[in-house]
Amino acid sequence: MKTPRYTPLAQSLPSTVPFVGPETQERARGASFAARLGANENIFGPSPLAIEAMQRAAEEIWKYGDAQSFDLIQALSAHHGIPAENIMVGEGIDGLLGYLVRLLIGPGDAVVTSQGAYPTFNYHVAGFGGTLHMVPYKDDHEDPQALFAKAAEVDAKLVYLSNPDNPMGSWHSGQAIVDALEHLPEGALLLLDEAYVECAPEGTAAPVDINDSRVIRMRTFSKAYGMAGARVGYALAEKDLILAFNKVRNHFGMNRTAQAGALAALMDQNWLAHVQQEIATARGYIADIAAENGLTSLPSATNFVAIDCGRDGDFAKAVLEALLEQDVFVRMPFAAPQNRCIRISCGPDEDLALFAAALPLALAKARAQAAG
Repeated sequence: MKTPRYTPLAQSLPSTVPFVGPETQERARGASFAARLGANENIFGPSPLAIEAMQRAAEEIWKYGDAQSFDLIQALSAHHGIPAENIMVGEGIDGLLGYLVRLLIGPGDAVVTSQGAYPTFNYHVAGFGGTLHMVPYKDDHEDPQALFAKAAEVDAKLVYLSNPDNPMGSWHSGQAIVDALEHLPEGALLLLDEAYVECAPEGTAAPVDINDSRVIRMRTFSKAYGMAGARVGYALAEKDLILAFNKVRNHFGMNRTAQAGALAALMDQNWLAHVQQEIATARGYIADIAAENGLTSLPSATNFVAIDCGRDGDFAKAVLEALLEQDVFVRMPFAAPQNRCIRISCGPDEDLALFAAALPLALAKARAQAAG
């Protein structure tokens, strides 16, 4: 008998990952990137206090992390003004997405998302046998009304919505999300991914009652707090749903050093304000670079900017590949019509200057290829 004996579901899945990481690309090309502007990382870095806390915690890395993330959850409770029982910490939003899907989705269960939205969520749904139903973006925004209408049509158990959005950087007001909940069908849970909310204008965070059983919100220390490599995310929801995570989560999945760093980062709101200003400045710089090259940048509430290359996805891909050839790492949306854009992470002036120098050459090469 041939071993291992995979499940039929596992046998049906492709051997793929949602993203090919920049390190993988560097190994394949045999060269490092001069500007790493494609992974939505916070290139401005974490709070110096977080770095110091992680360095101190490293001396005790022989210990497992606190299985309850007690200190961090208590601090998040105070920060958000909600009970600790309404918060779950996990290995980034990606880890929490996997746990939530495992709790709710079995083979054939309907799930609704937007065509071209965050693919790691889709990866988890496929991994547990769920059936994905997708709706298109509307004017480069995810469309809550269309998502909820589709959920009613297919009797969806779970609806995914990111606000602000990845990969377009667009956003809705938090009140608009709450108003739209009137149309969420009974029995459906809205998974509201707010990974970029600290980068967004005031009023973007949805003012959802923490005991509203229709919604679970997710936040992260990977973006504005600059700790993507530490993998710390958290969920906000009514207490029974939070308690259910204990049925399936890896109780010792949280790195002890990452827990200490996230706690220190949360306590340093002055650094967060500094980073928010750096992001705003960089968004303006990226918009200027786009305009200097005859392109349009999309308004952004995130730590990246989508630039409309003015043609189709093939042209944008040619631009992207020409930038990679110049050692500038960027990414692009994968679904039409959003794939007419490339996506540039906010970063220091020196990194964006490399992008500014490379973009005219990349556009010239892409136009020459298009002309045949």
